[in-house]
Amino acid sequence: MFHYRNFVRPTGQTLALLLLPGLALLPGGAHAALDLDGAILIALDNDPASAASRASARAYSESAIAEGQLPDPMLKTALVNVPVDDFDIDSEPMTQLQLGVEQAFPRGDTLHYRQRRAESLASVEEANAASITLQTVRDVRRYFLELYYQVRAAAIVAETRKLFTQLVDITQAQYGSGRVNQQDVLHASLELARLDDRATRIATAADENRAALAKWLDTAADLPLAERFPELPALPAKAQLESALLEHPVLQAETARVNAMQQGTRIAREQFKPGWSAGIDYRKRFGENPDGSNRSDMMAAMLNVELPLFTGNRQDRRLAASIAETEAAELRRDEKLRELRRMLATDYADWQRLGERAALYEAKLLREARANADASLHAYQSGVTEFTTLMRARITELDVRLDELRIHVDRARSQANLLYLAGEDL
Repeated sequence: MFHYRNFVRPTGQTLALLLLPGLALLPGGAHAALDLDGAILIALDNDPASAASRASARAYSESAIAEGQLPDPMLKTALVNVPVDDFDIDSEPMTQLQLGVEQAFPRGDTLHYRQRRAESLASVEEANAASITLQTVRDVRRYFLELYYQVRAAAIVAETRKLFTQLVDITQAQYGSGRVNQQDVLHASLELARLDDRATRIATAADENRAALAKWLDTAADLPLAERFPELPALPAKAQLESALLEHPVLQAETARVNAMQQGTRIAREQFKPGWSAGIDYRKRFGENPDGSNRSDMMAAMLNVELPLFTGNRQDRRLAASIAETEAAELRRDEKLRELRRMLATDYADWQRLGERAALYEAKLLREARANADASLHAYQSGVTEFTTLMRARITELDVRLDELRIHVDRARSQANLLYLAGEDL
């Protein structure tokens, strides 16, 4: 079984080589056949949704570094106290050219919590990327299994049609010799037409599933499928599946989102603390003193402090909003966990019961349906039974064979769902 651990997106030159394990040769070696592992490998290489989430995670990681930095210092320059009667900068002793730098310091630990919030949002996107990868593998498995059913069902129907065609020929010959009535001929033709209609419906479903797979596989979806039944990794015990839900990427994304909201609440609390800024100015003076000496230049140092005195309609409201957003995120996480547990209970029950049905079909129903069809044919050839009984037996055998295939495919689909819930290491 191919493992997807540490999957690396292959380049166009290496993709063909990587696909070789998933492509088998059909009898005669004329064409390549696609198996499930090959389909998954192609899908993972053509999954822009997970790539987009990983790009978003990188963006948040870069933003987190920026969020933790102080604001850029401010350069200030001004020409102050210029007389407006003659605009002579040398005439008045208070005329100054000021040049200074000011640095602002956000309130409390705002920068620290902003950085942690961006880091949490990066974790959200990383978990989303892992979740999308799991969903892609699950969906490809489900569509591939469904397509496999349609392909194998078409082969079974085609095999049965050959037999029905022979029965129609035999019935027409016997009708010509007067051994059967016209109703038997019409019944045989009707069943053959109904079989053709079933084949058409199967072909339509196969086309729809190939179209669905083309979302990830592109033209590879048109390849013939390998004949062997698709193999999936073994399932862990139910207790392990239940414990794995807590580490599922869907839940990890919700947990990271809760953490981001909690950082937002902490940021809101920090806004009750004063922010401040500090600066220093150099002040150039022009002209001369009455004694002819140059006027002295000056310096100034400043400290500005914000006073959060009226918080009712600003800080209080923002804190209340942040608390409500955090509570909503926690509730969404709880809902996600409940939904994952519901899915696990449903799919595990389906997987178990379908296993019981598969064992029943293999042990009894397939053999008995085949034996009943053979016995009906012999009885009809001997003139013991009617043609209607023979056709009913053959149709029953066909239905049992298709049901047995349907059960195996449905059980594998349930297993694919459970593997998704297990968060298999891809």
